[in-house]
Amino acid sequence: MSRYFTQDHEWIDIEGETGTVGISEYAQSQLGDIVFVDVPAGGKQLAKGDEAAVVESVKAASDVYSPVSGTVIEGNVALADDPALVNTAPEAGGWFFKITLIDVGELGELMDEAAYAAFVAKL
Repeated sequence: MSRYFTQDHEWIDIEGETGTVGISEYAQSQLGDIVFVDVPAGGKQLAKGDEAAVVESVKAASDVYSPVSGTVIEGNVALADDPALVNTAPEAGGWFFKITLIDVGELGELMDEAAYAAFVAKL
């Protein structure tokens, strides 16, 4: 499994032609306590950079963008009942949606873990 990151702090884990998308540890720490998450429904078509989900915290509301183009397979329904999963496990159980990739070449425009760590260190 390979993990990539965007400059907007989304991560995507790639397994074959399927990606699992969430927000990074850094992003959730900046947001604070998450109180609401709206994830996309299965079947939704997304282009790279499209608004895909919404996350609201006690501090702010933020959009979550799709790091790649594709079709949503499923949204993480567990976040409706327990949005705090984004705080406790942002890069595991707090994922937002799964997507079937249309163009795996788009992954080349994303950062690997080392590049993302260097990017965050400069913020």
